[in-house]
Amino acid sequence: MEKLKYSVVIADDSAIIRGLLEKAFKGESDFEVMESVSNGRKLLDAVKQHVPDLVVSDIDMPEMNGLEAGKIITSEIGSTLVIFSEEKGKKSYAEEAGAILFEVKPVLSELRNEMLKAFIGRIRETLLKNGIKPHRRGSDTDRHETFGSYKILCIGASTGGPTAVQTVLSKLGDDFSLPIVYVQHLDVGSDVKMVDWFNSSCPNLVVELAQDGQEAKRGHVYLAPAERHLIVDSISHLGNPVLKLSDEPEERFLRPAVNKLFRSAAKLYGSACLAVLMTGMGRDGADGCQMVVECGGHTIVEDKSTCAVFGMPAAAIEQNAANEILPRDKIARRILVLTGNIGG
Repeated sequence: MEKLKYSVVIADDSAIIRGLLEKAFKGESDFEVMESVSNGRKLLDAVKQHVPDLVVSDIDMPEMNGLEAGKIITSEIGSTLVIFSEEKGKKSYAEEAGAILFEVKPVLSELRNEMLKAFIGRIRETLLKNGIKPHRRGSDTDRHETFGSYKILCIGASTGGPTAVQTVLSKLGDDFSLPIVYVQHLDVGSDVKMVDWFNSSCPNLVVELAQDGQEAKRGHVYLAPAERHLIVDSISHLGNPVLKLSDEPEERFLRPAVNKLFRSAAKLYGSACLAVLMTGMGRDGADGCQMVVECGGHTIVEDKSTCAVFGMPAAAIEQNAANEILPRDKIARRILVLTGNIGG
């Protein structure tokens, strides 16, 4: 299997710095430079075109500086931002813009290749520490095949889940292109009320209790009933998931179980499966996320900063089963980009 590489866009108003960074990244087997540009405006254009895994940007650039561009990139597009700047006092501003790493740039006369190699090593370490994995291949053809190719969105949550999931669903727009299948750990008797609440708080989507044998439609959300597992049983001739309700034994003392849903969707849809794991106690969903990743799909887990309980997302991260870790207010935008519902 071809090794995935982190796709990179570089921004610096110095052509020499850009050249040195490109050369340094090209010497690493797990990074690939897609483009390098000279100002923040061009950076936004390049990021919208390539939707890279990683952006490495200077701050002081003409037309638009790196912090202004960085805020847009991290909040609206979802690429990971690293700031490489000689402005030592701007670290807090870089963090406010969403940068996961701020590196002080040496003066050009002191800049050496080994420094850049060490810098890339720190980038790699920070990416891995944050559970950020490459998920775009090295060619434009492969990348365009990935975006917009997902056929199903699976969501799993537990404690604090309804509010978290409502935040995501309400921002998916009025014409979302995928069926959404959702397992929420619920008390018996609360599932119908939950559906009513979602329909009132997410008028952009149709939310309903899943039924056995039902063919899931785009723009609809199918919530697992209390005390019944929800799985994707087959794919219809239209490519839609056909749902199944099961009374099989509890998994990790849970029915419905997020793992059951995620594993079934991963097995049937492979790389066309997109899964989101949000706040919740315990470890349910971690094994399912791992299956999604192993089958070539993509997983997003909620960041600790917005979780009511960080158990389920933390378990997925521990198992190396999180392609991306995002706070809940950034998850919807990322889903829309990945599924081709909006451009970068």
